[in-house]
Order: sequence, then C-alpha cells, then structure tokens
Amino acid sequence: MKIDLTETTSSKINAALVQARRDIGTPAIGMVLTLVIVTDEENAYDALKSANDASHEHPSRIVVVVKRVSRSPRSRRDARLDAELRVGADAGSGETVVLRLHGELVDHAQSVVLPLLLPDAPVVVWWPEGAPADLAGDPLGALGQRRITDTYSSEKPVATLGERAAAYAPGDTDLSWTRITPWRSMLAAALDQQSLSVTSATVEGEDENPSCELLAMWLADRLGVPVHRALSGGPGLTAVRLETKDGSIVLNRADGGLATLCMPGQPDRAVALKRRDTAELLAEELRRLDPDNTYEASLKFGVARLEASAASPAEAEAEPGATAEAKAPAKPAAKPAAKKTPAK
Repeated sequence: MKIDLTETTSSKINAALVQARRDIGTPAIGMVLTLVIVTDEENAYDALKSANDASHEHPSRIVVVVKRVSRSPRSRRDARLDAELRVGADAGSGETVVLRLHGELVDHAQSVVLPLLLPDAPVVVWWPEGAPADLAGDPLGALGQRRITDTYSSEKPVATLGERAAAYAPGDTDLSWTRITPWRSMLAAALDQQSLSVTSATVEGEDENPSCELLAMWLADRLGVPVHRALSGGPGLTAVRLETKDGSIVLNRADGGLATLCMPGQPDRAVALKRRDTAELLAEELRRLDPDNTYEASLKFGVARLEASAASPAEAEAEPGATAEAKAPAKPAAKPAAKKTPAK
C-alpha cells in the first residue's frame, strides 16, 4: 500500500501509518529499529532498494530524508513537507516513510524525523553519499546510536578517512570497512592454522580505494609490522601478502569473485570472496549496535601515519604512511582479531 501526503506534518504521517496498518490487517509489526537514510533524489531509489532488501533480515521503519533544493528566494522561505508512505509488500519487512523537505524546513530535518522514530528502539542513520564531516555533531546524526557512511563514494576517499578519524565518535562506521570483513576473517584464520611470525605485509588494490587503505591500517595496527600499499587495476582489493620466515601467506583475488589462498607447506586452495552489494553490507552493519573499537583503532592508526609521512620528505622516508609503508611502534607481532563482537 502506498499513500501520498502533501503539505503534511509528522503527526498526520503517524496517524496515516496507524490507519494503513489497520487497513491491511496488521496493526502490530515487530520492527527492531529505525533506519534513517539521508540522501538526495538522485540516490534515493538505490538507497531505499538496498534498505528494503536489508529489512528482510532486520525488520525496521525506514525514514528517507530527501532535502529538496529551492531555486527561488520565495520558495526557499516557504516550508513544506511532502511524504510518501509504504506499508505491506511495498515496504519490505517493515514500513517506509519518504520525506521531501522544502524551503526552510531543510535546515530543521531533525524536528520532522524525531516524532517518526519507533519508541524504545535503536536508531541508525545512514548517508549513502554526502555525509557531513562530523557525524555525531550533525543534528540527524545525533539521533542515532550508529552512524553509517561510505567513504568510497567521496571524491577524495583517503582525505575523507582523515576527516572521519578527526571527528570519530563511538558508533561511527563505514561500509568501506564492512567490505573487508571477509578478508580480515580469512587472514586471521590463516594465521590461526600455523604459528608463524609475520615480518611485513603488502596490500594490493585500486588507487584511492578506502577499503585497501583500511585493511593496510588494520594489519599495521594489529601486527606491528611494515605494510606496503601496492596498486593494481582492481576490481577493488585484489591481493594481500604476509611475509614470514617460512614463506609467504598470499590471499589473491584477481577477478572479484573467487580467491586463492597460498600458505607455506600446504596446497593452494580456492575460497569464495565475492564482492558484496550494498544491501549485504548494510545488513551486516545492522547486526551490531555497539561501538566498533577495531575500526576506531585502525582508522586512527592509519591517519596518524599519513600525517607523519606528509610532514617532510625526511620524515616520510623514515616513517612512511599507510599509502606507502606504515610502521607501527615496536611491539611483538600478534594475530589480528578479525570478527566483530556481536551486539549484546
């Protein structure tokens, strides 16, 4: 069921949702969270489709905030709220509210969204593109326990990683980090199988790919060894090489689907490591609502090295950053912790 409301209010939207649920015979829906999507008209369709697919695993109320740019001074002064409601089969496993804000209302989106949040349920805010520099300081971001961005969509991903680290607050996360979860799991499992001491590492992937940078930062932080960032034609992240005294551990994915794991003293084996779509990444992030301490440590470690390498040519040669060689403080090499801690 779809309902269009023009020049409406948050209270009228809530009343229409209740009536719509009664009309389709489902007055009570077991939704577990509110997902607020902040986007524009160009990206609203793709973002909503991904959210609807993810809602089959996490039934939720999806609130899409579309800020309409006013062209004339008169229209910028006129505040108007239009809404599109979707309930039942048109809304995945929950219900959807698409809000289109006009005029001065654009600057007060949080006052419109706040009455539409599910009571006593977590709130997750997602920016598919155009996320603010300070997520927790943003009026809409302040409503959420978790704040999801995608650095890959920014024009300068590596510089954006520095902004994310500078303004990091517990609850921030990034889909570029989520993309490397299978890689981190596979590498940690490989080190669990053999008691090997890693002396250096190489991460190979596309230029300006934040997932490659984050994986290099994670390895440098967890292993305490030099990490070299090599470039390839992609797609995305293509290979990771861990050097040990007994040989190299290599995880190579040249085609973006099937990878090959090579370990000293063992036959090569094929492992599934396909590139996942946005709906799968979003569903993974919605499984946990607590702060991701591993993401925080990796993000801040890499940015610190990048800043050090940019200070001067002499310092850059002595202490390269994550895009070249990231050297950690001297400490024993440890096995990386790959898997996230489930939400309690």
